[in-house]
Amino acid sequence: MQLSTPRSHLARLRVAVVLGVLAACLGLLAPTVPPATAAAGGLQRVPDFGPNPGNLEMYQYVPAALPPGAPLVVALHGCTQSADDYYAHSGWPKYADRYGFALVLPQTGAVNNPLSCFSWFDSTKDTRGNGEAASVVQMVRHAVAQFGSDPHRVFVTGLSTGGGMTADLLADYPDVFAGGSIDAGLPAHCATSQLQASGCQFGGQNLTPAQWGDKVRGAHPGYTGPWPRVAIWQGTADFTVRPVNATELRDQWTDVWGIGQIPSSTRSLPGGTTESSYDDAGGRAAVRVYTISGMGHGLPVAPGSGADQCGTTGTYYLDAICSSSYTAQFFGLG
Repeated sequence: MQLSTPRSHLARLRVAVVLGVLAACLGLLAPTVPPATAAAGGLQRVPDFGPNPGNLEMYQYVPAALPPGAPLVVALHGCTQSADDYYAHSGWPKYADRYGFALVLPQTGAVNNPLSCFSWFDSTKDTRGNGEAASVVQMVRHAVAQFGSDPHRVFVTGLSTGGGMTADLLADYPDVFAGGSIDAGLPAHCATSQLQASGCQFGGQNLTPAQWGDKVRGAHPGYTGPWPRVAIWQGTADFTVRPVNATELRDQWTDVWGIGQIPSSTRSLPGGTTESSYDDAGGRAAVRVYTISGMGHGLPVAPGSGADQCGTTGTYYLDAICSSSYTAQFFGLG
């Protein structure tokens, strides 16, 4: 997450790396099960959702009278944030009510990472069948069974560190997620250790689209099913996760889809946003990139009561455009 300057952020990141290594050495990553609680505003904690190798907590929001066969959206917070924080600011509950889908919000904490970041950079935690990635998918299985959700309409979205984990989940589990939205995030499996993480955040990796695509194809070898559709949100003034990451994400997922890196169409949206669509052979957008001019590091929101307005401003929730509305439309929820 962005601090006062890129240099101060990098200093904190280095401290986080050292503390994370010390925590692992001291065996401080053992799972804990706090007592059941309910957060404000209808967000409910699920104390037992099954196997939890990543030591995450599960929260959920379920609209009244949710019908069987409804979609499911998983939303991942950023560093220094929580599930309740993301629920309160992102605008997703508004669209859960409007369009009728369940919302699952995984939460990590300081026991896993000193800054409460999801471990998108740790190959023992962000790969298929392992760690936090496996815990998130177990939450999906629990929710699908509990609500009778449509297993073919499960989507995932996340901000910053949650965006990095979103990209990893889409690569690891294309058989679980029909689509995803990566907000100020990183390409799938850009880093395989904490020490590589800052390099991904602050600079390009000079890989070809095919090399980026191979990282996705290698995450679930032998997979032959449909690939998830991917939305990418990025501010042009983001100095925490540099805009080159959006370009690399575009290269990665267009290559996976077997389509070119020249947009099929572009249009202007509110908040200085440019939407670039990359269509599949059938003319449907497989990848979309939303570029917000002058926006820093955070999730774009647009407070208000209009159909395309949502969320509230706060730390890393920036007044620009309601990304949750456009993402829900991209997912085909509305």
